[in-house]
Amino acid sequence: MNHAAEVRTETFGTSLLITIDRPAARNAVNAAVATGLAAALDELETDPALRAGVLTGAQGTFSAGMDLKAALAGESPEIPGRGFGGLAQAETTKPLVAAVEGWAMGGGFELALSCDLIVAAENAAFGLPEAKRGLIAAGGGVIRLPKRIPHHLAMELLLTGEPISGERAGRLGIANRVVPAGEATAAALQLAEQLAANAPLALAAVKKIVRVADGAPESQAFAAQAREMAALTASADVREGMTAFAERRTPVWQGK
Repeated sequence: MNHAAEVRTETFGTSLLITIDRPAARNAVNAAVATGLAAALDELETDPALRAGVLTGAQGTFSAGMDLKAALAGESPEIPGRGFGGLAQAETTKPLVAAVEGWAMGGGFELALSCDLIVAAENAAFGLPEAKRGLIAAGGGVIRLPKRIPHHLAMELLLTGEPISGERAGRLGIANRVVPAGEATAAALQLAEQLAANAPLALAAVKKIVRVADGAPESQAFAAQAREMAALTASADVREGMTAFAERRTPVWQGK
């Protein structure tokens, strides 16, 4: 287990649990949290034994978003090249699952939107209240939410600034799983374990192609995909995957 004052990491099997740990500030993101999250993502990316990450917040709150007091004092919650919280614009190769309990407001919601999957407690609260403060959800909220859910529903969240429950987030397709309060992290770790059973190179390729294809013409997306497929078919893991299937056994992935 690694302890930074604001962000803790802990390993569960092949998964890295990343916890924002500023409960007194409702896990709001200041410069230290952004630095801590960037370091935790580096740990996930560089450790070959880790296959997936789970992001959560300490003591029943995911994150109240940007720490406004710290921002007013001149602190930046952004990491150059990685965006808000060291995550919003980071290009990671391993799957990341958000485990949301309690508030995921503003930048907190945007951190969840930066993950590949979202597990929400039914009583969680997702909101983008920036318009109430004279701002916009610039950590990916305005850009990503309208791509993830129907236009008018995204506009309702962005323009009213009013939160929705985890239960409604599930109905809208924001959350992959909705679980009873207190169970989001356990369910997210279970999901991460399920992802880890698949080939790491294939998971990385899926993430890369989805990112490249977002807004690109189909021809460009297929060209990028062809490059990824060439690398995958030349990998030892693809041979292992096919051999294991033929031999009716569980594949043993090398990540190469």
